[in-house]
Amino acid sequence: MSDLHEGTVTPRSWETPRLERLTTWDSDWAGLRVVVAGIGASGFSAADTLIELGATVVVVDALAGPGNEAKADTLRIVGVHDVLLGADHVESLPLVDGAPADLVVPSPGWRPTHPLLTDAAASGIPVWGDVELAWRVRVRGGRPTAEGLTITGPNGKTPPVGLTESMLLAGGKRAVAAGNVGTPILDVIRDPQGYDFLAVELSSFQLHWAHSISPLASVCLNVAEDHVDWHGSYEAYLAAKASVYERTRVACVYNVEQRETEAMVEEAEVVEGCRAVGFTTGMPSVSMMGVVEDLLVDRAFIEQRKDSAAELGAIRDLGEVVPRHLVANALAAAALVRAAGLPSGAVRDGIRNFQPGEHRIQVVANEAGVLWINDSKATNPHAASASLASFRSVVWIAGGLSKGVSYDELVAAHASRLKAVVLIGVDPEPLRTALSRYAPGVPVSLRPGTEDDGAGHRAEGPGTTTADDPIRWAVTEAARLVEDGDTVLMAPAAASMDQFTSYAHRGTAFMEAVRALGGPSTNPEEP
Repeated sequence: MSDLHEGTVTPRSWETPRLERLTTWDSDWAGLRVVVAGIGASGFSAADTLIELGATVVVVDALAGPGNEAKADTLRIVGVHDVLLGADHVESLPLVDGAPADLVVPSPGWRPTHPLLTDAAASGIPVWGDVELAWRVRVRGGRPTAEGLTITGPNGKTPPVGLTESMLLAGGKRAVAAGNVGTPILDVIRDPQGYDFLAVELSSFQLHWAHSISPLASVCLNVAEDHVDWHGSYEAYLAAKASVYERTRVACVYNVEQRETEAMVEEAEVVEGCRAVGFTTGMPSVSMMGVVEDLLVDRAFIEQRKDSAAELGAIRDLGEVVPRHLVANALAAAALVRAAGLPSGAVRDGIRNFQPGEHRIQVVANEAGVLWINDSKATNPHAASASLASFRSVVWIAGGLSKGVSYDELVAAHASRLKAVVLIGVDPEPLRTALSRYAPGVPVSLRPGTEDDGAGHRAEGPGTTTADDPIRWAVTEAARLVEDGDTVLMAPAAASMDQFTSYAHRGTAFMEAVRALGGPSTNPEEP
């Protein structure tokens, strides 16, 4: 890791001499002309904050429906200069009170190639995300309102964020999860009581627009090809993820089992004295968190780490079904809170108190020797791979909106685990092609009416009576195929919007269908 050298900072594309001076809530924000792009949760929060700071704010959004009109009315009441709704208002950067903007604050989903943002770039107008703004205003009355522990990774960010929050609370700290999960970060920063710590989930989008944050500890959980369309290249995406480590003060936490994250730490410009701390689901070396037999242990934050380890908890504390990546999540979270000075007991109690969200390797039923698992949150191959790796004999319910990804690597890696596959989704072809290529002996069920692939892979039997409901059909078909000792795993490896409103809608439908079976028989011939 490189040390961060202090000195005079030359204004860059994300700051001007005036913006450079805006480093606390009490700085002179009055009259700063700001365009906020987007009126969703983060955009609304940014606009509201800037108004409270005394800035002159114009908000733009392409959508002009009733929901956005109601938000616009609220912002006008609290003092926004103007709200411009409709597609024609986002094709170029608007003036603010008759003059060019001093700053643009886009919502996380806005691509750098969006016309409004390219217009800002061409005009030399800096762009900050809501996380950057939050970092600037977190110091109030001469003291920070909270310390930040930052977490990123393409998959599985939310559980470790929740685990980090739970451990902090168990340690008696006032803490909350924020950022890309839960409450918008600017709403948290403005809480009048303040917090000791924030567990901040950061997407690659948010990191792209965050330029000066300096967390106490940080982690990139993993990397996989994702959001290349937004960033323009895989290299740019990796660079955004790597920036989570920049300016970290106490510990850069990396995944020992993914060399790319360690390389990110090695290249990061950090504050002098910052440590590199690894986590692994295997035996840990010095300065790592890891597993010894069935125990989670710390060999990083103890004095005798060269020849001993501190027990943090047991794997069984994590729940009934503990996939490998959940163990990794717990160790990553433990490293963050240990860097923050929490005792090992807080880690153990935080793990035991943690309530994982729905639709993430969630046990729905465990009856007649069959385990039914809802992992609707597995919306891409990388996430589905983590689920499949957790079980030995799987009837896999998969498919949906593939977004152009390849399933070859996923199927090839887990073909030996697949007892059968039940395909959902409007277009099953991407997954079916990979299955025929890398798992040709695995039975594949298609919904009635789907074109036969020539190998006789078509749903039969009791599943045909529910063809109008994709999840009810899939669950009934899985019940026909499953046997004692198998796991029925819905890990779609695809987005849900082709047949559902969200992954949560899809997961809820799955749980309802499983429960409606009333203890499915593993033999369809039985009454």
